[in-house]
Amino acid sequence: MRIAIPVEDKSMKSKVCISFGRTPYFLIYETATKEAEFLDNSAAASQGGAGIKAAQAIADNGVVALITPRCGENAAAVLKPANIKLYKTMNDSIQDNIEAFINGNLALLDDIHPGFHNHGGN
Repeated sequence: MRIAIPVEDKSMKSKVCISFGRTPYFLIYETATKEAEFLDNSAAASQGGAGIKAAQAIADNGVVALITPRCGENAAAVLKPANIKLYKTMNDSIQDNIEAFINGNLALLDDIHPGFHNHGGN
């Protein structure tokens, strides 16, 4: 199963990034093989629509679950029809979140925020 996590650096020791749409990278992790790859988030520098573009990149990479601290409604509107389940991070450790996901200990993310829509958020 391919999962995605927004991360600050291209390293398994990196921290989870608080921002989904503006994260510099996504960790794409295959739970069956334990293989990790890092995807540059080209949407991070977008003037607008970063969440939508980031969500489409996740969907295009065959991800079935996203583990993130938060998600905007526009990004969620792309992820949900792609059958990508959203899970809430438990802390900023990539490894802790992967293990919690595999063990079924992460809660679904149901607090979708309205997004920042050019209001200076990140």
